[in-house]
Amino acid sequence: MKAVVFHGIGNISLDNVADPAIQHDQDAIVRLTASAICGTDLHMVRGTLSGMVPGTILGHEGVGVIEQVGKGVRNLKAGDRVLIPSTISCGFCSYCRKGYTAQCDSANPNGPAAGTAFFGGPKSTGPFNGLQAQYARTPLANASLLRLPENIDDERAILMSDIFPTGFFGAQLAEVREGDTVAVFGAGPVGQFAVASAFMLGAGRVIVIDRLGDRLDMARAQGAEVVNFDEEDPVQTILALTGGIGVDRAIDAVGVDAVHAQRGPAASEESANEGEQESRTVTPERRVSGGNWVPGDAPTQALDWSIAALAKAGTLGIIGVYPPNDRFFPLGVAMNKNVTIKMGNCNHRAVTPGLIERVRNGSFDPLRVLSTREPLMNVIDAYKAFDRRQPGWIKVALEPVA
Repeated sequence: MKAVVFHGIGNISLDNVADPAIQHDQDAIVRLTASAICGTDLHMVRGTLSGMVPGTILGHEGVGVIEQVGKGVRNLKAGDRVLIPSTISCGFCSYCRKGYTAQCDSANPNGPAAGTAFFGGPKSTGPFNGLQAQYARTPLANASLLRLPENIDDERAILMSDIFPTGFFGAQLAEVREGDTVAVFGAGPVGQFAVASAFMLGAGRVIVIDRLGDRLDMARAQGAEVVNFDEEDPVQTILALTGGIGVDRAIDAVGVDAVHAQRGPAASEESANEGEQESRTVTPERRVSGGNWVPGDAPTQALDWSIAALAKAGTLGIIGVYPPNDRFFPLGVAMNKNVTIKMGNCNHRAVTPGLIERVRNGSFDPLRVLSTREPLMNVIDAYKAFDRRQPGWIKVALEPVA
């Protein structure tokens, strides 16, 4: 079969690999009918998240049809059309039973303390071969896969494999309530769904911070107020928009690879905490250059801005990806403002069923975020365009070859 394979930092290719096979009784083999490229995939390719094993198939978003099930899968059968949540869960451990399915004690072969198991990730997450392929082995299928209603097509379904649930989870972490004013840092695909989810949970106002016009336009179309940090200081603008109070809730939907603005090398932590940055200099990003990803800075600007923009006793939900070795955070400012901070990987299996029902009954259409469709054969060019944040490349769906 064809699959997108990781060979090293900045080195991926579309290869012919062996078809997957049932390895455990709870496995299912799924023929992918849709996959996607996510910003998290770029973290692996860029080397932001270390520990990728060469030969691992990339991708953690998938929709498909079951071809085969192990004898331990009693609720699904061959021919069922299913959504593959990005994270893997067993359904029977204490964490799964309480809804913390991203922290399943059984799914990660590295042991209970290893954390989230997901498709197409580093060694610490499994590793499990990913979903940018024609076929995939899905472990613990009985407790992970979700059967899809007939009236939800692949284009809508693929957005519920990861980014829609993650955006909704961010709004949950931030404890968005009716009437709240919410700031969303980052207007990429997850940020767009964080905006939609904040409104779903009753937010009165949502303010979105980014620098790319197409993303800000999409957020504005959802009813959000937009701030371009290349043109104005985001913290001072948020304070002005909120009468000097700040926002009740903030969502960091950016993570470590954010483009950020600052005064330059002389910018101090104190000035960042006071929200006095000038949007003049954009730091280097990890980008594709001649087919290779070039390392750049790993800023925490979104966190600094989030804490500075929050009102006293506000709540910050962090869903942007940060590597385990990150050690920088404006802790003193957050403590002095009595800020509540919640973060983590999305509990997909607990969050997603309710979102599927919203799409099934027509109360929400996630298709507004899907921007570009590419056949799997064009995946390397699609990765490069997505990495460069070219206009219109907000979310990329992949169509596996027949």
